[in-house]
Order: sequence, then C-alpha cells, then structure tokens
Amino acid sequence: MYEDLKEKTALVTGAGKKSGIGYAIARKLAQSGCNIIVADLGETGGDDQQVRTGTTAEMEAIAQELGAEFGIRSLAVSVDVADNKSVDNMVAAVGTEFDAVHVLCNNAGASFGVPNTVQNYDEKAWMKTIDINLHGVFRVSRAVLPMLVEKGGVIVNTASRAGKVPPLFNGAYAVAKAGVIMLTKVMAGELAGNNIRVNAICPGQIMTDLEKWRFGLEAQFFNTTVAEREAEMCQTIPLNRIGKPEEVGDLVAFLASDASSYLTGQAINITGGQLMEL
Repeated sequence: MYEDLKEKTALVTGAGKKSGIGYAIARKLAQSGCNIIVADLGETGGDDQQVRTGTTAEMEAIAQELGAEFGIRSLAVSVDVADNKSVDNMVAAVGTEFDAVHVLCNNAGASFGVPNTVQNYDEKAWMKTIDINLHGVFRVSRAVLPMLVEKGGVIVNTASRAGKVPPLFNGAYAVAKAGVIMLTKVMAGELAGNNIRVNAICPGQIMTDLEKWRFGLEAQFFNTTVAEREAEMCQTIPLNRIGKPEEVGDLVAFLASDASSYLTGQAINITGGQLMEL
C-alpha cells in the first residue's frame, strides 16, 4: 500500500482482461486507493493479432469489481491506441468523470506477423506492430498530458526485455519496445519541469496469455512440448521461474508512488535476473 496514491486517478491501457499485466497493474494501484480507468480495445482485435484483447464486457466487469472491492471510483473506456480519434474520445470520456489523471500507464501492446525474419516480414504487419506499441504510447501520452500537467504526475510505459535483447523472429516488437525506452527518456527530460516523472518497465518472461502463446510457438519451432520449452526458459533465469503479472504490478505501484520520487527516465528490468544490464 502506498498512502500517497489514495484518491488519485490512474489510467491503464491494455487492462481489459484478468490474464494480462494491465489488469495486475490496475489492481495494485486500486489496492493503494487509486481511482482506476480501465482502457482496452473492447473487441477481439482481428484475426491477425496473436493474443486477444479485453472485450467491452470484460473491461466493464473489471472496473465494477475493482470499484466494489477497494471502494474506489472506476471507469471502463474503449480505446484503439492506433487511432487518434479513438484516443481523443477516450480522453473526453475520462474528462466527464474525472478532473485529472495523476498516473498514466501505457501498457497496451500487440504483435503481428510473427514468427518471421526481417527479410520475410510482411510490411503491413511490421508497421501495425510498431504503430500500436510505440506510436500508441506517443498518442495516448500526448492526449492525456493536459490532464497531468496542471498538478504533475507519473507516466509508466510498458517496454520489454525485448527492447534491450531481441527475441527470436519478432523484430518489429523488439524495435518498437526499444523505441518506447527512448521515448521514455525523451519524455522524462521534457516533462521534468512540469513535475511529471516518466519511467519504463522492461518485463522478461511473465506468465500472461502472450507468454503462453510464445511457449506454444517455440515448442513447435524447436519440436518439443510447451512444458519442456518453459523449463528450458527457466534455466536462463537466475531465479529459475517465470514471473507473475502481480510482481509487475508491484513495480508499477512503486514507480507511481512518492516512494520513487527521485526516479525518472529509467527503463527498469523485471526479469528474474535474466537481464542484468541497464
């Protein structure tokens, strides 16, 4: 619990299903008394997306449950971070319910066209992956900033270990997440004078739908089972296990709170020791 977060308002994108990091972030912030805005695409996202997004019904249920359990105000809003009009509509909806946003968590992400090498990557899939993961952070941040600037606040961007060490055959995602890390540094420098801190988190192997899909894909590629592939991955992690979404939520709550008041412009690894470099 971080008492300074009580009665503040947090907007978390990509938070529309309980199996993802976004939900874990929203729940941890709610536990500290934050009002929560749950934002997600609100539809399946199309057949070309590897892992589905939260539905409108799921988003609304999550918002209602968090509100009832923690005695906070909550709101569910649909947003397509790849569409400026949709982002603007989200901000307008938020503005009708809340006077300000104090914490913005840019967590929405997706991967298309994988597995593939750069020379064989479908250009449309490449551009869509980068647009959602990188430009989506830009669009949402730019649109929400007027609600942050007046009183100051915190932005936490979800990057990835992939932004520092490229994974197999997932180049667009790696490039996008590397861009998120640099965008985080740019924003931190530009917004420090407005009393806005900006940091990124770089999760490694976290047990989400995306991670399960990845294990299935790699099991096929390496002609092994999902359980064997997970065990092999754990051998590359000093703590010898896959991380939990709740552990990522703990890190974000710390970054959102005054406990990290002298920390900005950082890209913090949460990888169980799998990645130890900055």
